[in-house]
Amino acid sequence: MNRIFLSPPDVDESEADAAANAVRSNWVAPLGPEVDAFEQEFAEKIGAESAAAVSSGTAGLHLAALAAGLDDQSWVIAPTLTFVASLNALAYTGARIHLVDAEAHSGNIDIDRTSELIETSAKRNNLPKALMLVDLYGALSDVSALVNRCRELEIFVIEDAAEALGSTRDGNSAGTFGDFGVFSFNGNKIITTSGGGMCVGTADQMSRVRWLASQAKLPQRHFEHDTLGYNYRMSNILAAIGRVQLRKLDQFVARRREIRSYYTDSLAPLGFQFLSDFQGEVRNCWLTVARVPRNPNLKPSDICDHLERSNIEARPGWKPMHQQPLYASLETEGGDVAAELFESTICLPSGSVMTDSDLERVVSAVAECTS
Repeated sequence: MNRIFLSPPDVDESEADAAANAVRSNWVAPLGPEVDAFEQEFAEKIGAESAAAVSSGTAGLHLAALAAGLDDQSWVIAPTLTFVASLNALAYTGARIHLVDAEAHSGNIDIDRTSELIETSAKRNNLPKALMLVDLYGALSDVSALVNRCRELEIFVIEDAAEALGSTRDGNSAGTFGDFGVFSFNGNKIITTSGGGMCVGTADQMSRVRWLASQAKLPQRHFEHDTLGYNYRMSNILAAIGRVQLRKLDQFVARRREIRSYYTDSLAPLGFQFLSDFQGEVRNCWLTVARVPRNPNLKPSDICDHLERSNIEARPGWKPMHQQPLYASLETEGGDVAAELFESTICLPSGSVMTDSDLERVVSAVAECTS
């Protein structure tokens, strides 16, 4: 019986041909015409002013944090319900991280709690340098008022859109709501370059990001440096793959939305709950996340174990950062909602390569857990 993965790559001969052509061109360095074209096409696709291709989503977040001026003398607000890379990128700068609970209806950062924290810090004349937003599982909350307030107070907004490429709200693309938007092209993301990421923002910001990502070399014939730089640029070969994947983005999103609809229609009658799009939102459905029926004898981990025995990959929702040993000592506003979401949700296989037969297998296996 074939294994059904959570979110495998969706590639074919067109990506292989693009990579081979890049190799034949002898542009195999972390620069080249494919990188330039990928950056331009990506920015145009999502409506960003400029884009910088980097080695990973984490690298993009780190560079955005550096470009925002985060250092060991500053502090930043971030959600507790996210993947660890979001916080790691902030921690690399030495900045102090203050966590905020999640909203129950989205899993994204609690906007009211965040706003209260910002206003309190303003009164104390101790504003954060930046706010990180994370578009959890591709969901986009209405952050317009919060972002506008951050701009008034000159607080940078870094949008971690690693899971949200292809999602829109009120016609605006994920990654374009803050000062910086960062995407991941890891092998399990909605498009992939096998590894890689993209940072978007203004032309000036992305010029600095590219400079920092290329060892911060000064414009001298010899190698001259006065700033700590990084080796974070994307290779020309991976960018060639990314260009092909980007052209398929809309069909990938359409298929993943079909998959969520199938799960909703099949499992809602069994008591599973699914987060639907907000008003004005079109979610990419990178992963379909279900709330498990309230049953003390049925936990997400139990369902994952049962699916594994059927050679199906699934996992619980993200574990909050304030419950992780690495970040348990951080100040946290609330935390109970994020903890409850971790205890009650499961991520179901959602890859665009899934067949209808695969979906039937998953639903049948999940249903066995409730019978």
